[in-house]
Amino acid sequence: MAQRNSRIIALDATLIGGTYTGDSVYWTNLVRALSRIEHEFEFLLLSQNSPKEINLSSENFRLVTLPKYPKRWLSWVTMPLLAKKLGAEAFHTQYTLSPFAKNGITTIHDVSFFLHPEWFRFKDRFLLRTFVPGSAKRAKKVITVSEASKKDIVRYLNIPENKVSVTPLGVNENFFPRNEKEISEVLKKYGVERPYLLCVGTRWPRKNIALVIQAMRFLPVFIPHKLYVVGKAGWGDEPYHPRVRFLGYVSDEDLPALYTAADIYLCPSLYEGFGLTVLEAFACGTPVITSVAGGLCEVAGDAAVTMENMTAEAWAEAIRALLADSSKISELKEKGFARAKLFNWQKTAELTLEVYREVVG
Repeated sequence: MAQRNSRIIALDATLIGGTYTGDSVYWTNLVRALSRIEHEFEFLLLSQNSPKEINLSSENFRLVTLPKYPKRWLSWVTMPLLAKKLGAEAFHTQYTLSPFAKNGITTIHDVSFFLHPEWFRFKDRFLLRTFVPGSAKRAKKVITVSEASKKDIVRYLNIPENKVSVTPLGVNENFFPRNEKEISEVLKKYGVERPYLLCVGTRWPRKNIALVIQAMRFLPVFIPHKLYVVGKAGWGDEPYHPRVRFLGYVSDEDLPALYTAADIYLCPSLYEGFGLTVLEAFACGTPVITSVAGGLCEVAGDAAVTMENMTAEAWAEAIRALLADSSKISELKEKGFARAKLFNWQKTAELTLEVYREVVG
């Protein structure tokens, strides 16, 4: 709860409450956690919408409704100037930070657009590579989500290491093992049949979902599992396999049941700044096979089967071996539960408050 005569921080709240993406999850849960802990700040939530996910009756927050201008104009001109006019001592957004921002703070989840530009469409790649380096240099502080991502930011954006603060993400309290009744209802809703493997993520080339689809071709014939892929369609080609089905967007309310009922969660990503879905699978008691690119190894620890060999044959063998080893499955479930408890949004919020205090003095 904010104190009297509190200092004002303006937040770009345009992503709060959006459909399930890493950016939306970050902002929604960060603000929700900030509303639950004691601090000296008042937050201006700058958005064109009224985010229902946030308790706006809290004295921590004041919603400032923005005009229906184009998004780029809002972020570059309207929001930072309005924040200053309303007395904000700092302005927190992500990636592209306006030169008009007072005491600007930007969250940069990763710089994969520099590491592997081929993972991005031309327009997105051009905008990110053009505007993010300048934004990082003019920011008072840069926030990121893992030590691996911090290392890449310092290297590719050429900024001092002490300018970058790491605030690992948390797992939403909505993610926990669901009972059989709820599982049955959700599986029926989406037409999902057991047994199955699960993969979650917007279908960009970086997510590398093609790898686990190809791995299905190398599974022994006696393994009956289907593969269900949750996430919005992105771009890039994906191979066909008769036992693979794309479910599209699934709400936060339904996703835990899909995790719980899956025999294995697969994360074949070529790079992640953090790896939130791995944490969600842990919290739901689902054994995980994951790549180790970027921040994924920091999230997984020893609670997952980690893969350095990124061939379809190797992943098929890892799936086969884990399905055949019930003691390993039980071990990973227990380790996953313990690992998930190490990450929570209150810690994320507390570390973020430290950044705000450093910026505003």
